Amino acid sequence: MTNQTLLHLFAKFGDVHSAKISINSTSGESRGCGYVEMEHQSEAQIAIKELNGFAIEGRNIAVSQAVSYIKK
Repeated sequence: MTNQTLLHLFAKFGDVHSAKISINSTSGESRGCGYVEMEHQSEAQIAIKELNGFAIEGRNIAVSQAVSYIKK
């Protein structure tokens, strides 16, 4: 999967701020995870619900919300 594929997958559910597949810097291969930031929490929740367990490129993906801490 590419960053672009990941972005298009989530864009079906709303505005995507960023989508990035985590890559191993030594091998250049995917680490098997990616991160998506969406503009609206409500759209992100729908994407999580709809895409968790979704089959793409022969694999089922697990989608969950990551916790982020923003210092104010």
